[in-house]
Amino acid sequence: MFATSATLVEQLRDMVEDRAVVLPVKVGKYHQMIATGVVPEGEPFELLNGYIIHKDRSAAGEGPMTVGPEHAWVIRKLTALNSRLRRFDCHMQIQLPVTLPPWNEPEPDGAIVIGTEDDYRGRHPGAKNVLCVIEVADSSLHRDRTTKLRIYAASGIPLYFIINLPDHVVERHTRPMTGKGRPARYGQVDILKPGQTVELPAPRGNRLKIPVRRLLP
Repeated sequence: MFATSATLVEQLRDMVEDRAVVLPVKVGKYHQMIATGVVPEGEPFELLNGYIIHKDRSAAGEGPMTVGPEHAWVIRKLTALNSRLRRFDCHMQIQLPVTLPPWNEPEPDGAIVIGTEDDYRGRHPGAKNVLCVIEVADSSLHRDRTTKLRIYAASGIPLYFIINLPDHVVERHTRPMTGKGRPARYGQVDILKPGQTVELPAPRGNRLKIPVRRLLP
């Protein structure tokens, strides 16, 4: 059985104290580990910066293996958008991999992907197939604002939304930037509050407008 994230931290600490070398895993090797059962397929793990991380969907103060009810509510709301997005030749992918080689395969809570589900029968979508990614953040807020943000920006994903449950707002990150000796980042962040509107992108310049209050429990 694969270790939980808390157990992995303890194991890594023990190995480092014993002067073991912990090597990152590339996307291809990660896929092999899933295929051979080393990483359980369908479990909430993702590859971030070459390390296999348990995805945190819990409410603040709850156990990391739980799924917070507010998080689950937002996921259902995102899933319900699919019928509207399909009219624009795209769809909302929920908690499934986006391949960003060589070191990353996150599983964002939502991703608007060009085409239909059948277009990805033999592969996961990559950065060129993704119009935006969405993370629903409660106890994961710090990771979503730092590690995840840098990964998405470095991959050139043009739009990143954080549905920020603790602060009851939606963060919109645009203009991915890399280089100049700084970590990848987004050049602009806008804070959207209840009473405002989220505009989700679709192919050919289309937009799906959603009131912020419909994405916040």
